[in-house]
Amino acid sequence: MHLDELLHLKSYEKIEAVLRRHPITFLPIVGLYLALAALPLGLYFILRSTAGFIFASAFLFPIVILAAAVYYLSILLFFFSQFIDYYLDILVITNDRIIDVDQKGLFARTVSELDLYKVQDVTSETKGFFATMFNYGNVYIQSAAATERFTAEDIASPAKVRKMIVDLSEADKPYHLGT
Repeated sequence: MHLDELLHLKSYEKIEAVLRRHPITFLPIVGLYLALAALPLGLYFILRSTAGFIFASAFLFPIVILAAAVYYLSILLFFFSQFIDYYLDILVITNDRIIDVDQKGLFARTVSELDLYKVQDVTSETKGFFATMFNYGNVYIQSAAATERFTAEDIASPAKVRKMIVDLSEADKPYHLGT
């Protein structure tokens, strides 16, 4: 599905920013799955030196190959699921509203909208050594609407995003509040 089909922009509306989590935040997941992929290789070398009969057996060897294939396919499936969750969680900021697309698993997503003129408070937060070094963090958007708080997690340059949202909100208020 294309982003335009999901958003349904108004005629006067234009996209100011499309934000995703910082790529550095996905590296621990990549590292975990690489370690899980290397685990059977280490097990292979250990078994080859200690229990070489498994690989010489006409019965056990195909079972070991089948188990390894199932293991690797499972790792690939779970990695793909994590990547879809990472890549499809987006925050779209337009000149009229904020749209939060939250992907939950492979086949579920939640789309929430917030009009910019309803924004009451925007907070940016950077916690930790790596977040400070790579300039990523969270942005919290507070409003009086039904969805009280929007959260953009682990996005790049949270202070710039906070300033952009505040500026767009201030620019949008006169059109809706009649001032």
